[in-house]
Parts: sequence; C-alpha cells; structure tokens
Amino acid sequence: MKLTIIGTGYVGLVTGTCFAEVGHHVICVDNDANKVRVLQGGGIPIYEPGLEEMVKRNVAAGRLSFTASTKEGVEKSDVIFIAVPTPPQPDGSVDLSFIEKVAREIAAAMTSYKIVVDKSTVPVKTGEQVAETIKRYCKAKVDFDVISNPEFLREGFAVEDLMKPDRIVVGVGSQRPVSAMKEVYSPFNAPIIITDINSAELIKHAANSFLALKISYINAISVICEASGANVIEVANGMGMDARIGRRFLDASLGFGGSCFPKDLSAFIKIADQLGYDFHLLKEVQRINAQQMDRFVKKITDTLWVLKEKKIGVLGLAFKQNTDDVRMSPAIDLCQRLQKEGATLRVHDPKAMDKAKAVLKDVTYVADMNEVADGCDALVIATEWPEFKKLDLERARKALSHPIMFDGRNLFEPAEMERLGFIYKSIGR
Repeated sequence: MKLTIIGTGYVGLVTGTCFAEVGHHVICVDNDANKVRVLQGGGIPIYEPGLEEMVKRNVAAGRLSFTASTKEGVEKSDVIFIAVPTPPQPDGSVDLSFIEKVAREIAAAMTSYKIVVDKSTVPVKTGEQVAETIKRYCKAKVDFDVISNPEFLREGFAVEDLMKPDRIVVGVGSQRPVSAMKEVYSPFNAPIIITDINSAELIKHAANSFLALKISYINAISVICEASGANVIEVANGMGMDARIGRRFLDASLGFGGSCFPKDLSAFIKIADQLGYDFHLLKEVQRINAQQMDRFVKKITDTLWVLKEKKIGVLGLAFKQNTDDVRMSPAIDLCQRLQKEGATLRVHDPKAMDKAKAVLKDVTYVADMNEVADGCDALVIATEWPEFKKLDLERARKALSHPIMFDGRNLFEPAEMERLGFIYKSIGR
C-alpha cells in the first residue's frame, strides 16, 4: 500500500521504516527541512538499534522516501499517519497544536478519499476534533475517515516492538476503513483489536499509566526492603513468577523518566479531572516517583556528607538503555541536583553524550567509561546500559579517591562489590 507518515521523530521514523520493510511504499514527511535533508542524505537523527541499517536498505529499494511537503505526502498516499509531538503543558494537559496544524494541512491537500490515522498519543475525544478540523478546512469536500491507532513502542526496542507487536489497536468510527487497516498490518502477524476511537485513545494512556504504576509500586517496595533488610530483586522475582503479575517493569531504580511515562501520566490525570474523576492513585504514582530520586540523592549526601567541591563520576545520561534520548531523563535530573549541591561531575554515556551537551553544562564528558572514575570521590550508575556491567571494577576502585559506588540500577551484586573493597549503595538491597 501507499502510506504517508507525518512526523519523523522516534515514532514516525520507526513506524515508516518498518512499514517499508514489510513491503509498503512509504513517504515520511517532516516540516524540519534540515532533518529531511539529513534523512535524504542517509543520516539518522536518532539512535535506535537496527534502525539505521533498515532505513538505508529501504531507501535503496525505493520503498522509503522523505519530504518536507505534506501536500506531496497526502496526494501520493491512501493512508496518512499523524505522528507529530504532543508535548505537555504546564498544567499537565497536552499541547495539541501540532495535531491541529497537521489536520489542517491534510484537509487542504485532500482531493479524494483518504484514511487519516492518529498515531500520536492524544487525549480521548481528540479523534472527534481531528475529524471536525478536516471537515472544516477541506475545500474539496471529499470523504475521509479518521482512525486512532496508538503506538506501543519502547525506545531502545522500538524496531523489535513494531516488527513483532503483541497487539495492534485500531479505533474506528465506521467499518469502511477496517479492511484497509488490516491490509496495512497483515504482514506483522499480530492480533488486531478493532474498537471505537475513544476506547483506542484511552487504551494508550491507560496502558502507560499502569506501567508507571507498576514501576512506582516496586520502588515503594524497595524502600520497605531497605528498612527490613530484604532484597528487592528477590521480592520482584517472586512476584514476577505469578502469571497474573509478570516480571517486566518490576526493576527498582531511580524512577521512570523519558518522553512518555511522565507526560502520559500527567495527561491522564488531567483527562480524568476534566471528566469529573480525581485520579488519586495516579497522583500517588507521581509522588512515589519523585521521592525515589530524593531518596537516592539523600543516600549520596548521607555517605559523602558535604558535596561541595566533591568530584563525582556518573555513568549514564540517557533516560534508559539503548537510546540517545535525554528528555526527562532521571540521570540528567540527578546530575543537575548534584551540581546544585556543589559537586563537579565527570560523565559518560555510550550514545547520549551529544544530546546531553544541550541540557547538561559545566561537566567533563569522558569518552571511555573506565576513565570516568579517575580522581573522583564516588562513582554513580544512573542508566542501565549493559556495557556498564563490563566496567573494570578493579581499575575503578583504584582510580577513586574513596572506593564508593552508588548503583541506581542494581547492576552489581552487593556481596561481590563488598568483596572487591567497595562501599556499595544500591536500591532496595
């Protein structure tokens, strides 16, 4: 099929590339002409495992192209996916101005029947507004359908998640576009859930909020584990073997971050409030998440006492492994808190240092993870990169002025770290 994806961020670029990989002809549209030129020249503006090779392969095969023209994308495709940002506003609600702008551009370019698919994460009832906007601004007065098709991609695993989805949600207002959407997704061999548009929009916010709840729950358990001398990893393993619960998202840490969970949680609280329900449970999830970082910073200050003029090494800047995304990263938040206390920092991340430089100033960026500890008073692990498990611990112990490590991701075993001579502080153990 001929498809257009409007927006080439994490969702749009991965979605368009994977659609091309299974045989569709895809045009990716972005209003940033510089980004389009980079993509047309073979560059990739984001890091996502497996994506660069897939983009190059499908561009060479003629199935994937890039343009800055929404008009071109609409004219040449049967199905148009909207995958533009929906950033948070100060009150927690969602800024839908990008969605509205694209809906107007699509309407202006339409001269025949089109299926318009909202891929962005939006509040319930947004589909109704998109449909009304297209109807209002479409001078040709042609037929169209608006669909909700939320994404469930994890940064760092987005290609895998799209190529092997556990389910595909399609929210429709009529049966007319259903066969076309089934054709779009037939190569992915996954269950397709056909529902109404409002339910599809709610599924995305409900799912992300539940996962955030699960993370905050295990972080709350980690506090009890520390107070009682239990081990949160053992508790999580025991819980996770229950098929009703599952082990995923039960890793105690600094707390969740990134561009999805915090934003979607705030948005869902605001949506519920506008619908007349005070979602106290999700507000508590936010509170626990904030407290988790507070506790970790206190763990550092209790051990080092005065942070002023202390030198601290930090491993990890991305909000999670396998991505260069530093938006709302707990690691960046931690670094900035340590700086406010007067500490100087040496930092390293396998992929995110270039993007971190835009938001994290006055630190020393170190290319080799094994050199981060040099001359430092302590070493902190802030992101769960698997590479960090291969850290030369003997070298790190000797390079530190005091052999102190704060592990915010529980990458090492406490008994082994003690045996190696470290003062080792982790989460919930």
